[in-house]
Amino acid sequence: MFVLVILTNLLTMYIFTSPSFIWKPSPLGSKNHISLPLGDPTALLDELSATKEQLAVSHSLIAEFHKKLNSTTLLVEALLTELRSRHEGLTEKEKGSDPMKLSSVAMSDEVMLVVGPHKLPLGYSPRMGSDEVYPPVGGACLRYQEELAQYMTYEVGGECPVDDVFAQRLMLKGCEPLPRRRCHPKSPANYVEPTPFPKSLWTTPPDTSIIWDPYTCKSYKCLIERRKAPGYFDCKDCFDLEGREKSRWLLDNGGLDYGIDEVLKTRPQGTIRIGFDIGGGSGTFAARMKERNVTIITSSMNLDGPFNSFIASRGLISIHVSVSQRLPFFDSTLDIVHSMHVLSNWIPDAMLEFTLYDIYRVLRPGGLFWLDRFFCLGSQLNQTYVPMLDRVGFRNLRWNAGVKLDRGIDKNEWYFSALLEKPMT
Repeated sequence: MFVLVILTNLLTMYIFTSPSFIWKPSPLGSKNHISLPLGDPTALLDELSATKEQLAVSHSLIAEFHKKLNSTTLLVEALLTELRSRHEGLTEKEKGSDPMKLSSVAMSDEVMLVVGPHKLPLGYSPRMGSDEVYPPVGGACLRYQEELAQYMTYEVGGECPVDDVFAQRLMLKGCEPLPRRRCHPKSPANYVEPTPFPKSLWTTPPDTSIIWDPYTCKSYKCLIERRKAPGYFDCKDCFDLEGREKSRWLLDNGGLDYGIDEVLKTRPQGTIRIGFDIGGGSGTFAARMKERNVTIITSSMNLDGPFNSFIASRGLISIHVSVSQRLPFFDSTLDIVHSMHVLSNWIPDAMLEFTLYDIYRVLRPGGLFWLDRFFCLGSQLNQTYVPMLDRVGFRNLRWNAGVKLDRGIDKNEWYFSALLEKPMT
């Protein structure tokens, strides 16, 4: 209808401005006579074709403008939320995060492209209930505009910046998942084929298998020897496959340390087949399970060490996600979920409860949740965490608690391990 109105107006203008337009007053009592132009029909058709081309260009510009307008709307809404918070008298300390600086950040085309909607080529999809799709980007990304703009600054089609540490820090702030980028990650020089399976499970990979730029250590030898170094490092001895990793989960001491074989015996043989290890370090739990024909996906963060690359070099599956992200599995699909040390009292109570409910969600009925050495204070054990697990609805198969003594008994620090089951009904 819009095109028809434009064409009608153009035709009217052409008629009334044409030299061949003739209007002669008629005698009283007779009808006025209007002579229509009798110009060349070909010229009129050419003019109409040109008008249609201009309309097509206009439609394209309008669509592009609409796309950018939608992207801008998201940012404006975030800004209005921030302004509303300030108006209500909230301080930055009370909000617990940095203020947004949308007005001072020039959003590049690449950022707008990655946060804005994309029109579906085939139009409206009943399955999606929309004619457009938004790329998945963590909502917290909108609170860190300068960092997001920096992350999305690169040459399209070129080599990505080596910014693993920066990107991971952004993830840990809640900007997860990170937006995709149209660049190529740097490749290791002198790369060699990985060690064949199953030897790869207990073989340290060659140094040429990864890029060492983001890490303090520049070789696996350095990472292995770090266990002897003073100070704190995340999973300090995880890369030493001939050390403590070699004996993990093999023996059951009847207390905090459970053995894999004893855990597997709680289910009918062969029914524990697939699972997930939350914060699995260098992947040794998955390696032990692999030896028992159980496939475990391991999540790990690269905290000053190439944990994900090391897991993959062992012939195991790793995913680079934080503990705060919704588990990337469908409901009732996993046989077992395991976590050692990562799920502890450093996680805010509300976030931890959401995580526990998410674990319950992905476990199948009868599935196992192995909570391995959960750290807390004695005052938290019965007041916070036992009631929380009861609310989630797990059934206890095994429960052990013990005092953590390395910093002194007066600290009242505890570990507890638990083998829990999702009820069948």
